[in-house]
Amino acid sequence: MAQPIIQVDAFTEKPFAGNPAAVCVLPEARDVSWMQAVAREMNLAETAFLVRQADGFQLRWFTPTVEVDLCGHATLASAHALWEEGHLKPGEQARFYTRSGLLTAERNGSWIEMDFPAKPEEPASAPEGLVEALGAPPKYIGKNSFDYIVELDSEDTVRSLKPNFAILEKFPVRGVIVTSRGSGYDFICRFFAPASGINEDPVTGSAYCCLGPFWKKRLNKSEFIAYQASARGGVVRVRLEGDRVKLGGQAVTVLRGALLA
Repeated sequence: MAQPIIQVDAFTEKPFAGNPAAVCVLPEARDVSWMQAVAREMNLAETAFLVRQADGFQLRWFTPTVEVDLCGHATLASAHALWEEGHLKPGEQARFYTRSGLLTAERNGSWIEMDFPAKPEEPASAPEGLVEALGAPPKYIGKNSFDYIVELDSEDTVRSLKPNFAILEKFPVRGVIVTSRGSGYDFICRFFAPASGINEDPVTGSAYCCLGPFWKKRLNKSEFIAYQASARGGVVRVRLEGDRVKLGGQAVTVLRGALLA
């Protein structure tokens, strides 16, 4: 029997921008090798697999090469798909059981707000090759449980980076967040994750679990409008509440299909 699958562009209000994710709502759990094979076939930053539970959905995320512990844009895409495809009523909360605990999402007009755990960084020394790989001197380097975070001197520097991905791929982290203050936005960022099979991720929701606390300390505020300056680009609303980060974004369905295997 054919298995429905859809593709959603997340953190954007228009097709072919933001970050694409595939979403597959399964009638029952499938084995890891099958899910990884589907993610490899879809060849997107993430493919999300959902299985209904008593009061929500189990949610797992796969890049083309690995399963990951937290993914913002594929969670946003999943919530959008559940409402769009009729798995949830319009006003019903989306509840996801994941490797990072319970995550929730609520609709607010055309926006979706997700509730994620904060993942603050601590100051860190630059690993050998990081500055060379980025090609720009850092103002600050930190690290959390997932990624390095590097603050640079300006938006122009962040936008013009042409990293050496062969070097970045060697670091034992999920990825490298690069950020600065922005013009027209509170801050901008980019996210490089060649070790996870993605040289540059278009819009990385989970990175804002680190970026929110990071910029709160520097801007002395708890709500932000941020922009991820990838080729596709995307806008993220960030709101801090205690040890939680509320991430807001829009999403649009661009493709409906079915898996035949």
